[in-house]
Amino acid sequence: MLSYIIRRLLLMFPTLIGVTVIVFTVMASAKGGIGAALRSAEGNMRAEDRKKIEAYLNKRYGLDKPKVVQYFRWLNQVSPVGFKKDDEGNSQGFGFKAPDLGESFLRRQPVIRVIGEALPPTLFLNLLSIPVVYGIAILSGIYAARYRGHAFDVTTGALFLGLWSIPTMWSGVMMVGFLSSVDYLHWFPTGGMHDTLSAYMRFLPSFAVDGFHRGWLLDSIWHLALPVTCLSIGSFAFLSKLMRSSVLENLQADFARTARAKGVSDRNVLLRHVLSNSVIPLITVAATILPGLLGGSVIVESIFSINGMGKLMIDAIYTRDQELVMSETLVVGIVSLFSLLLADVLYALADPRVSYE
Repeated sequence: MLSYIIRRLLLMFPTLIGVTVIVFTVMASAKGGIGAALRSAEGNMRAEDRKKIEAYLNKRYGLDKPKVVQYFRWLNQVSPVGFKKDDEGNSQGFGFKAPDLGESFLRRQPVIRVIGEALPPTLFLNLLSIPVVYGIAILSGIYAARYRGHAFDVTTGALFLGLWSIPTMWSGVMMVGFLSSVDYLHWFPTGGMHDTLSAYMRFLPSFAVDGFHRGWLLDSIWHLALPVTCLSIGSFAFLSKLMRSSVLENLQADFARTARAKGVSDRNVLLRHVLSNSVIPLITVAATILPGLLGGSVIVESIFSINGMGKLMIDAIYTRDQELVMSETLVVGIVSLFSLLLADVLYALADPRVSYE
């Protein structure tokens, strides 16, 4: 297992390089190149001032260099091993150095700071979505398999198939349009993670002379209900059907029939023997669930006005902020690859028959 993990970790480097090369090539091949948004942002500036700014941008980011040189400049910048430079740009030789994600073109801030501000909301959304997804999927899948052909199985089968077919963008727009709009139900806020006055709220709900105060906790649940639901519905619909199929398959296995022949109740056969083997496919699929949730958060955060990694990526792509787009691609790529590795490790731990030696 250790040798397998080491090999997988080493293979991450060429995979990340391949992903970043593709993203950089697409950006550089777009009309106007990477510096188009920078130059257009200067507006109606005087020609001489505009030329000075363009000269600074070309020197600072190497935008006048060949595309290959620009990419290797960025790769050397983010790599822990490469050519070191001092604050004035003078070379100090090759060796180990501190990785630097660079500076955002338009925000004029270090990328690490920008990502550090946007990452917590995205992680929080996904950490809330994963228990919802797996909780609903496992419980509904077990119940549907145990009562196969009954009303619950037929109803949830049709319902989950419909939910899985709904695009995240459409469901988010419908939720905002009907559940948040003042013209319809207006049960939930239209966006954000907290009320503007949440910093002055108590943590728990409370009653006062002027009425009920929902508090910071209830206010957060109220704001996040629609984003988490929108992010989760497609995933738990798919996983529920997968769990149902896995439970049905294991109920017909030899070990389950042997247990029933020995007098073990159906409930104990399901919980003690079938369940542990049925979750193995869910562990395998977990490798794609986390990257899928990260990808879905791009849409969800844009619809519900949540300042996370997804919305940040959309804004960076529109403005062609090279440093920001490349750094976010690197972060998402690392998370995705580690998710795949974690799924393989958990798969081996859950099933002793699996070996990677």
